[in-house]
Amino acid sequence: METTVNRKVISIFAVAMFLMSMAVFAIPVMAKGGFDEFGYNYQARIFVGKADGVDRNLDRTVWGDPTYANDWLVMKWSKAWDDARFHGALWTPDAWLTNEWNGALPDGSGEVWHYKIIWVGSELEDSPYWREGGYPIWGEFEVIMDQGTWSDHTHEILALALPNGFGGPQE
Repeated sequence: METTVNRKVISIFAVAMFLMSMAVFAIPVMAKGGFDEFGYNYQARIFVGKADGVDRNLDRTVWGDPTYANDWLVMKWSKAWDDARFHGALWTPDAWLTNEWNGALPDGSGEVWHYKIIWVGSELEDSPYWREGGYPIWGEFEVIMDQGTWSDHTHEILALALPNGFGGPQE
């Protein structure tokens, strides 16, 4: 009986030591490249959190408007987007961004939307990268997918370009 108890204690101790050693290695990695207080993880090219943080100002608004501040937002962007937006590289057809808004929360807007945005250049509709079915935004970009539900649960597709995937022109 005593041997069984000792083995259990030793097993529990070994598991605890293993978990603590994993924490020692994981914490510096998370601190170096993890999420900031707003919800951004620039190394992983992702934002996850309340939309309030997307403007890097935790003031219960999104760029001054409280309507969507409590919505949950997952935003992802490509390396090409990151290189051009944050590191001065030229924009290329490999630059894309997604936004997934979820306002179906107790204090949310009630709306749920999914957007896909690609760079097409200043030519917009005349660009070789333009896809039929999208709409222009920000002077050089195309929304290739915009679909979701309004707060009354009505589903609407406002853009669905074809093809709808990411990356440069289809060969």
